Amino acid sequence: MSDDGKRRWRGPGDVVQRGSGRRVNERKTTAYNARSESSKKWIERQLSDPYVQQAKRDGYRARAAYKLIEVDAKVGLLRPGQRIVDLGCAPGGWLQVCVQRGAREVVGIDLLDVEPVVGATVVQGDVEDSEDIALMMAALSGPPDLILSDMAANTTGHRQTDSLRTAGLADLAFDFACSRLGPGGHFCSKVFQGGATNKLLGELKRNFRTVKHVKPPSSRAGSPELFVVAKGFRG
Repeated sequence: MSDDGKRRWRGPGDVVQRGSGRRVNERKTTAYNARSESSKKWIERQLSDPYVQQAKRDGYRARAAYKLIEVDAKVGLLRPGQRIVDLGCAPGGWLQVCVQRGAREVVGIDLLDVEPVVGATVVQGDVEDSEDIALMMAALSGPPDLILSDMAANTTGHRQTDSLRTAGLADLAFDFACSRLGPGGHFCSKVFQGGATNKLLGELKRNFRTVKHVKPPSSRAGSPELFVVAKGFRG
């Protein structure tokens, strides 16, 4: 189950599948029981997760806020006075961190609805929609100093597939950054498994002064999640 815990189910049926001898609703019940068990384990993990508890105490919307805090502690991304773009910003934890660190302007975009964050501008829209992007960028007074992306495709459970899909979003975020970052700006994006693809890594090294991979401690054990951080955009 995803960190948001969202599932969508069809209503039960009572139709015999031709040639199977098994009712469809029986298969759905079996699947439902399996998913229910998965949901139960996810809830138990959430309740016992120290980062989830800490997020509640600190007022963050999600434990993911600590990923950005820890990446920043490792490589120094955030500083007062920055203009920051957050791609895939729901539920808003990274926006909160950026505002708290004294950013001059913070904007974010996500397909999901995001509750307002004081000090940030949020657009519900698509990163690939030029009108949505224009609406978001209009809230900045100049080129962004930092572009963040925590975008990840809905997981399938197949690591190679999930890695490829997330790599595609990292490529999308990189293209966005190259066309909008100010000189000397920074870029941070989620990637999976072995890190950025060779193609993306080569492009990052050509366009930025330094490139590193960071695995924040708050990224769950066993998760293939990494973040690639590129600093010093050549412009």
